[in-house]
Amino acid sequence: MTAPQPTPGSIRITAEARAAYSVQDYGKAPAIDGVQIVELRRFNDDGGSITELGRLTEGLHAQLPGFQVRQVNYSEVEPGAVKAYHLHLRQTDVWYVPPCDKLLLVLHDCRDGSPTVGKTMRFVLGDGKDRLVRIPPGVAHGTANIGQQRGRILYMVDVQFSPTPGECDEGRLPWDFLGADIWTVVKG
Repeated sequence: MTAPQPTPGSIRITAEARAAYSVQDYGKAPAIDGVQIVELRRFNDDGGSITELGRLTEGLHAQLPGFQVRQVNYSEVEPGAVKAYHLHLRQTDVWYVPPCDKLLLVLHDCRDGSPTVGKTMRFVLGDGKDRLVRIPPGVAHGTANIGQQRGRILYMVDVQFSPTPGECDEGRLPWDFLGADIWTVVKG
């Protein structure tokens, strides 16, 4: 990134500060083909709140076309823990992290021939927002709990889990497959 040049009416900063100066990109990062993020509505009243995670008709999720729910799971991640990477060859995951939790999600497209092969997405789930993330087969996914309390994930899948070798569709990649720095919280 090149250092910005002063414009009329702006102040000058030292050469050292100018060399280190950058502007954070707040734009939307390009998506991985097939990854879908669904913003959810949260309904509040005096006594609490409710978030509808989806309406199902014969197992088909209304907000995620073609996704048929076969199993619903709940997972917990300790503060500071990294749980990565999982990779499914047949299974689609749909994740929800409650808004009171804060998990960093990293997705990486490992699908040979995909228009976004090699693309990585990195973003926070929870942190005051209600949304679903659809993770297609062949997209490696992992999470780090960057919050101060145990983080929770509710997730739906379209393939039932089996621990039996030959039937199991949960493969692993090393936690540092994309480098250890991918899990570092950006400072600044």
